[in-house]
Amino acid sequence: MDLVTLSIVLLVLLFVILATGVWIGAALAMIGFVAIVVKSTAGPVGVFGTSIWSASISWDLTALPMFIWMGEILYRTRLSEDLFEGLAPWLSRLPGRLLHVNVVGCGIFAAVSGSSAATCATIGRIALPELMKRGYDERMAIGTLAGSGTLGLLIPPSIIMIVYGAATDQSIARLFIAGIIPGAMLAGLFMGYVALWALLNPKRMPPADPPISLRNRIAATRRLLPVVLLIAGVIGSIYGGLASATEAAVVGVFLALALSFFMGTLSRASFLDALLGATRTSCMIAFILAGAAFLTSAMGFTGIPRALAGFITDLGLSHWQLLAALTLFYVVLGCFLDGISMVVLTTSIIMPLVEKAGFDLIWFGIYVVLVVEMAQITPPVGFNLFVLQGMTGRNIFQIGLYALPLFLLMALAVALLVAFPGIALWLPSTMFGG
Repeated sequence: MDLVTLSIVLLVLLFVILATGVWIGAALAMIGFVAIVVKSTAGPVGVFGTSIWSASISWDLTALPMFIWMGEILYRTRLSEDLFEGLAPWLSRLPGRLLHVNVVGCGIFAAVSGSSAATCATIGRIALPELMKRGYDERMAIGTLAGSGTLGLLIPPSIIMIVYGAATDQSIARLFIAGIIPGAMLAGLFMGYVALWALLNPKRMPPADPPISLRNRIAATRRLLPVVLLIAGVIGSIYGGLASATEAAVVGVFLALALSFFMGTLSRASFLDALLGATRTSCMIAFILAGAAFLTSAMGFTGIPRALAGFITDLGLSHWQLLAALTLFYVVLGCFLDGISMVVLTTSIIMPLVEKAGFDLIWFGIYVVLVVEMAQITPPVGFNLFVLQGMTGRNIFQIGLYALPLFLLMALAVALLVAFPGIALWLPSTMFGG
């Protein structure tokens, strides 16, 4: 069987297995087993054991369960309520008023969560009922929340950046720092869209709230102090060179526990719920990574990645044409898989192409996170759409339509990142050199 035919057969087989409901980690391992049996003389059992062991002992992955635990702890606090109450007095004077709370609130919570779905759920739990109660346009309220929730992937600490860094052997600290400016840029694009929409559709905006005095706005801002301290502790320790990403994750858990204690939400039950929630999520991700590690090794034995890289090279695609094809590929893949699965599944195939094209792997990591963000709001498997469907009862395709303008803004952000790589690379090169 030639490599092209084998590639098609394996791809079809993967989607068939996934369609039957088999766990993603097991599906990836099964495809790896078939590939290595059909096209290699290497023993699949030995390759399986070696690849899974190598993937499981990566020190960088230690940060993963810690950041997930931190997010689980904070999910059970009053943090989202404090964010809304602290931000609302300041944002109510901008065009679009409290719709900006979705964007800014998600951006801030993303800096202490690392998860897109958790960011969307936590901010939506408080912001969405408030916006509906005050008469804001439902389409905008839901759409901006769906799109802004994706900031949880881009603004550090990001779980998917940890997965990408571990899969490609890149510095997680550099990836975290590289995501700051693109994250701020994307949030700025979202806020600009909200303001423009409000100016063009004044009749669809509710009456303005009564003016709030400066003294009351400053008093409300005090509710933002805990989360600001938490962000400073986590990102500041990395930025200041005081801690690695793994050590910063431990700092984050300690501060999250302290914050929960002082808010009065830390109890034996909430502590165990957060710990078990983090354990379940971490095990799920570790299982996917293990299956993907075996598939990556199997692909290496078959020679498919090298053949595919050679095929793409022979096409003579320019850099932007290659990136356009990859963007389309990831968006389509995102209709069927979650973000983490997309990253670990494609690493073995995409990385040879990326390295041969000469792309900086830190920059490419930010690019991948951006296009995976787009996949978070593409039906039928957009995680943020699932979250909002549970909150609103709306059809998942309807929510996807509400989020379409923000999807297009993400595509614009990808284009800007490609045109100006310094958006992602300037800050890490300034801090770490090189």
